[in-house]
Amino acid sequence: MALNADTLLDRLYLKSQIAKWRITAIILAVLVLIVGAERYNHHSPIAQEFVARMNINGIITDDQKLYKLIDDVGENSKAKAVIIWIDSPGGSAVAGEETFLRIRELSKKKPVVVVMRSLAASAGYMIGIAGDYVLAREGTITGSIGVIIETAEVTELAEKIGIKPIIIKSSPLKGSPSPFEKSSPEAERAIHDVINDFYSRFVDMVVDRRQLPREKVVQLADGRVYSGKSAFQNKLIDGIGGESEALAWLTAKKNIKQGIEVKDISTKDEEGLFGSMSNTLVGKFLQNSSVMLDGMTAIWHPSIH
Repeated sequence: MALNADTLLDRLYLKSQIAKWRITAIILAVLVLIVGAERYNHHSPIAQEFVARMNINGIITDDQKLYKLIDDVGENSKAKAVIIWIDSPGGSAVAGEETFLRIRELSKKKPVVVVMRSLAASAGYMIGIAGDYVLAREGTITGSIGVIIETAEVTELAEKIGIKPIIIKSSPLKGSPSPFEKSSPEAERAIHDVINDFYSRFVDMVVDRRQLPREKVVQLADGRVYSGKSAFQNKLIDGIGGESEALAWLTAKKNIKQGIEVKDISTKDEEGLFGSMSNTLVGKFLQNSSVMLDGMTAIWHPSIH
């Protein structure tokens, strides 16, 4: 069937429009891929430099995702510095030590500033002093340098309710302290030796990081907590302030450009190509009194009598 001139022109116009939209769709798809790649490729030429903000909240436990996050930000060439916000009463002694060591490795690659919030005590303080510069507010609760092992002895209660524990062990100190047997001086000395070993390690960390005489640190490390103001006076931290002061220090001392963007990074699992890293780290067991930490802990909480 022959086409008249008008119909032919209409078809040619429609074909040109289809071609135009196909080209537009291809361009948009390429842009989407570039943006997506930029989010995941730390070395992308179009990625912007930034300061990474990391949050460590709640009771400190072994957290492989947090360790990986610390390692990853160290490898991110666009992250020029790191600000770590800490709000924690402490937690596992081993987890505190591991996190401390990871942050020290991170600081070899880029400057790290710690900003203590309401609470950064015990293992929270231990993690804090891993930073190159440590800030707190005057009302921050910090310090509580020390370690503790807590247990209970319920032998008299068990006897009253008709329970007779049967314990068979290879040696007198095996499984001590146990809530089902009377504590002995030998068992208490053995546990105290373990506590003293890590207490000495904690003191060494403070001596090294705060550049204080050991005798001064031992005097300060009697388990008490300090306000941010008192911690600054005792040189347990570097200054009073928050994120603006942290950024000012990075600009003045580490040549981080003024006005640089600060981006939240977190351990939250991301879904899909456009998963954002702008969510803060979810507090682990925050304010959860039911959390049990086996073994030696570096944690502060006020006793209720």
